[in-house]
Amino acid sequence: MGNAEKFSQDAVLRARVLLLGSEEPSLRERLGAYRVLAEVSPRAYLPKLVDALVERAGQLGDPELHVALYGEAAAAARRFDADVPERKERLDRALRRYQHALFAVGRRTEGRAARKELVEGRYGALAIMLAEEGRHEEAAELYGRHIVPGEGDDVSPWTLVEWAAELDAAGRQEEALEVFARVVDDHRHRVAEDRGPLASLVWKLERYAGMLLTAGRRAEETAARREALALLARLAEGGEPVSWSDIRAWWTTLLILSDRPSEPAATPDAPLPPFGVHLFHGWSPDTRDDYLASIPALERQAAALRESDDLPGLVVTQRRLTVRRALRWESDGGNAEESLRPSFDEGVTLARRLTTDPGALARALTDRSMFLLAVKRYGEAHADFAEATALQGDAPIVTRT
Repeated sequence: MGNAEKFSQDAVLRARVLLLGSEEPSLRERLGAYRVLAEVSPRAYLPKLVDALVERAGQLGDPELHVALYGEAAAAARRFDADVPERKERLDRALRRYQHALFAVGRRTEGRAARKELVEGRYGALAIMLAEEGRHEEAAELYGRHIVPGEGDDVSPWTLVEWAAELDAAGRQEEALEVFARVVDDHRHRVAEDRGPLASLVWKLERYAGMLLTAGRRAEETAARREALALLARLAEGGEPVSWSDIRAWWTTLLILSDRPSEPAATPDAPLPPFGVHLFHGWSPDTRDDYLASIPALERQAAALRESDDLPGLVVTQRRLTVRRALRWESDGGNAEESLRPSFDEGVTLARRLTTDPGALARALTDRSMFLLAVKRYGEAHADFAEATALQGDAPIVTRT
């Protein structure tokens, strides 16, 4: 493997002496030595070079140097022999940082190429990339080839939701409902055995009901909403029967998924978030940053619509804005309820004014109910959802402000 004749023997000797000396060389000095020795003894020194490049880039604040160093690390990791320990882990680490660095300096085409290399052979990650580019049929087919029908116990509910979202986006509504029903049924069983939180089942039932409504399956939609309402009543009376860790990721993921119809269609040149996928489960850096960076523009748009008294447009824009704020709130830790609640309150206030569209009020009340559930205000959540359900003709109205 060696190729010492291409390099100065003095350079090789200096590198070896540096590393074997009695004093610990600096990271910068070690990096220079590894660059030389990786060419003459690649099996021994390529892994050290990759690690040093990643570490050095982490010490620097220059985005262009990040691109250069992480790119060099990825190139070095690709040269590993197949049996080098942690070969895949080192290459993945370098590629993950390289694609982030490329996106950070606006080199999106190269960043997405690095991401494609990173996810190669991982169907879920590849499907998420296809979803971001609006290639929903391909993403749905990819999930379908790897998920065995009827074997939900071996498939994460997160993956099933992703699959259902892509089926729905591809226009395969009935198939999407079948997959999402598996998610709901599985959680029902978990709740019955005290292995799943009631709140998560409510969120899933609410999203399932929305899908049933779109499909025109009114009786099943009504049953799903009534089941969710009964669970909220149980929570309002006694809270969660078992203590759970933070489960709000389910709330934000399903909230964002519900808002997809108000967003433009994704394309390879104008990617969007993979609706149905949680932020930390594989969003590309560019889609994440663009989605959250659109908050100020939507705030300006909402102000202009308020000024022109365009109430229908304002209701839609306010919801798009609230959904983004909810994602930012949850990803930042979601500790200050008061920082997010005004967005949901305003949505309800605006929808009450839009008397020509009772569906808008039902949507706004449901949105606020699901948020209140996330912050464990179970009584208020139940009251909001009861009113929303009544507006759809399923129960007596309980009016709230």
